[in-house]
Amino acid sequence: MAGVELSGESLAGTFSLVARCHRTSALGVCVSTAVPAVGSVVPHVGLRVGAIATQGYTSVVYGIDGLRLLRKGFAPQFILDALLKEDSDRELRQVAIIDRKGRKAAFTGEETSGWRGHTIGEDCVAAGNMLTSGKVLEAMVEAFEGSEGWLAERLMRSLEAGDEAGGDRRGKMSAALLVADEELVLKTRPLLSLRVDVHAEPVRELRRAFEAYKAWIEVTHGKHA
Repeated sequence: MAGVELSGESLAGTFSLVARCHRTSALGVCVSTAVPAVGSVVPHVGLRVGAIATQGYTSVVYGIDGLRLLRKGFAPQFILDALLKEDSDRELRQVAIIDRKGRKAAFTGEETSGWRGHTIGEDCVAAGNMLTSGKVLEAMVEAFEGSEGWLAERLMRSLEAGDEAGGDRRGKMSAALLVADEELVLKTRPLLSLRVDVHAEPVRELRRAFEAYKAWIEVTHGKHA
């Protein structure tokens, strides 16, 4: 197992949700933060494997090695414990994992910035640090669990709920939606990856891009998202 890098990009002030669809086994991550390009480091998704969000003082190794170990059949809690054990900066990390079977694990280090915490739901895990309050995660889980249908849409609604509940207490800058779903468009295009790297209202801009994508699906493939 590769060791966890001690260096990383600080994404303190981030709120995210990892989730799966129990009906289609689709997996995904939604995330937003007050620094640029959150989509390049926090969300990690593997088709028929799992979804991981790595944030706080971010180490992408949790996403890369986490997915590799999920592919080998290890449970999320075992993987998280193993990666944390090798990481001397573990208390700066925040990680959430869900696999295709719905097994979940989460960790919030004691040195991440408050408000900080994570909430484990039925088919999701919400995590955040440097937030306005714990209501951000409560709103995200409630929005996800209170919705039905396409996983990407449910994740988008969850991110909007977190944003509306206060989000990052420092402000807003970037957002991302990453979903692996064999039923998304075609079996040859199972990945939906939308990113807003710099914007005054990143979650709203992500919604605009998402609506454009849904319209494209309907026009070109005759499918309703």
